[in-house]
Amino acid sequence: MARTFDAIVIGAGQAGPPLAGRLTDAGQTVAVIERKYVGGTCVNTGCIPTKTLVASAHAAHLARRGSEYGVGTGDVTVDMARVKARKDKIMLGDRHGVESWIEGMNGATLIRGHARFVDPHTVDVDGERLTAERIFLNVGGRAVVPEFPGLDGIDYMTNTGILEIDSVPEHLVIIGGSYIALEFAQMYRRFGAAVTVVEKGPRLTAREDEDVSAAIKDILEAEGITVVLDATGIRFTKRDNGFDVVPRDDAQPIAGTHLLLAVGRQPNTDDLDLQKAGVEVDERGFIVVDDQLRTNVEHIWAMGDCNGKGAFTHTSYNDFEIVAANLLDDDPRRVSDRVPTYALYIDPPLGRAGLTEAQVRASGRKALVGKRPMTRVGRAVEKGETQGFMKVVVDAETQEILGAAILGVGGDEVVHAILDIMAAKEPYTAISRTMHIHPTVSELVPTMLQELKPLV
Repeated sequence: MARTFDAIVIGAGQAGPPLAGRLTDAGQTVAVIERKYVGGTCVNTGCIPTKTLVASAHAAHLARRGSEYGVGTGDVTVDMARVKARKDKIMLGDRHGVESWIEGMNGATLIRGHARFVDPHTVDVDGERLTAERIFLNVGGRAVVPEFPGLDGIDYMTNTGILEIDSVPEHLVIIGGSYIALEFAQMYRRFGAAVTVVEKGPRLTAREDEDVSAAIKDILEAEGITVVLDATGIRFTKRDNGFDVVPRDDAQPIAGTHLLLAVGRQPNTDDLDLQKAGVEVDERGFIVVDDQLRTNVEHIWAMGDCNGKGAFTHTSYNDFEIVAANLLDDDPRRVSDRVPTYALYIDPPLGRAGLTEAQVRASGRKALVGKRPMTRVGRAVEKGETQGFMKVVVDAETQEILGAAILGVGGDEVVHAILDIMAAKEPYTAISRTMHIHPTVSELVPTMLQELKPLV
């Protein structure tokens, strides 16, 4: 006989636990089912561990640059085992915190195991049946592993496996030129590895404007990272102490000792038996949802990476907020109301909001653009971190900000000043006429907006 709950949450990532909290606060009984690690990608293999490693890599990089600031540091060494131990301690602390939170909810039951649908209201968890009036999916995603010739004969890592190594690779080869790839590329170069990035496309970070991609490439190459583009024929051959990778037919082999595949993500929806619940997925496996994250089955919702509406912690958490607002607060919030925003955590970071310049051009609307190099930002000069630039695109008729890219020191924080104005649908003058604090990076945003020119 099945155990009955008011709600079942499958997956304990960034949306599931807070939703369970809201539902139990409302007096409902909730089963939270997690087959692996509570906390999802962010806590276990994403934001928390990777940004902890980024911080260690930044410390090593800054120590090596000490003489530029008049500080003598001597030889700088990296103890990768201690770096990993620090990462593990912080990650496990976060995981245990989320576990304790769920277990402390009055009305919540944390169940370990693999959930599969039996019918639209029932799931089987390793032989136990659970049933509920409402079901919420927060099952996340995982790394894509392409079928490159020769790959099956060599060892490789994804973003999960690379977090477990406790020594610095001799030569780390990374397949992929987007966000996960580039963050690992820079951090391991700073730890002391030789690093080669192999990207099949003509440039890095293909979703960004070409000037942003070029600046990112310059930043990485300045630190000694080799970037190979147009790798249209990637294939591998095993060697005694590693492997050779040939990026395309007319290229020489690249000898590596460690291989990281970072070419994309896919949703964890292929082993849930969704068809037994009648839940629709698209051609890539993402669960199809409406503007309030309801699936085609009225009592089932999908949140987080599995719904194709965003692949970030903040989009997943916002999914929870949208679902909770509609269900519990009589507040009709929608996915389409949010402004797309994210960051790339190389150093210096890229903060992004809204449309790219290329997207605005393609729309055909009249627009204005402002741009300022970080070499003309006093705070960046003082800190000795002048790489990158800031850019904003504005609708020439409504004066609303359409998009922004802040590639430079503090860019991941500075972009929020622009994001908030975009969300409020205020004109750009709400920032350009505001007095900011000196000396900061943010103070140059009003200056940039005072120097807008037509986008031609």
